Amino acid sequence: MCGRFSQSKLGNAIAQIFQLTEVPYLIPRYNIAPTQSVATILRTVEQDEKQLRMLHWGLIPSWATDAKIAVKLINARAETVSIKSAFRSAFRQRRCLVLADGFYEWQQDDGNRIKQPFYFRFNDEHPFALAGLWESWQDVTGKIIESCTILTTEANELVRSIHHRMPVILNPNDYDLWLDPGVKKTEFLQDLLHPYPIQNMISYPVTKAVNKVSNDSISCVERLEC
Repeated sequence: MCGRFSQSKLGNAIAQIFQLTEVPYLIPRYNIAPTQSVATILRTVEQDEKQLRMLHWGLIPSWATDAKIAVKLINARAETVSIKSAFRSAFRQRRCLVLADGFYEWQQDDGNRIKQPFYFRFNDEHPFALAGLWESWQDVTGKIIESCTILTTEANELVRSIHHRMPVILNPNDYDLWLDPGVKKTEFLQDLLHPYPIQNMISYPVTKAVNKVSNDSISCVERLEC
């Protein structure tokens, strides 16, 4: 699964990589957790231009009767996303890019009940996009909540030593296809959801302070020196 990640490289870097005309100031985030707001890029049928939008992490399907379901839907398995009732509608019509520059997974630390977090990022530290789905949901009071989930796939060889799943990191050449609400053939989309090549990635242990959600500083992503 993907339960924690970072969005620390924003502003001009995001505008250039994702070809956005306008990017508001966003505070760097080093330890994002489920139920928090995350920066995403999406397109809608009504508004064809790519737009940066903050979404609640944890999907609330349009048919849900309670927003609490979101805590169970922070991730969607790529292998079954096209058939699961919670995700299939969004998979066909409401896909997004979840901006990131790294993510965490935890390894069992022998002899210690507290697991050791590892941070995974690109070699060049560039931002990247995780495959996401989004929904707009309205509660009984009329309040609208826009939410998202992150797709996961089998882990590549780098991540597999720590965890058997990893978030789907999209190839930049596939961003436009993934965002296009007019593309509804799931077989085309399914071909984009595979483990990212390990040649472009590195990982290293980081401080166990990451385990506490309230810790959200640059020290979270710094290599832990043995």
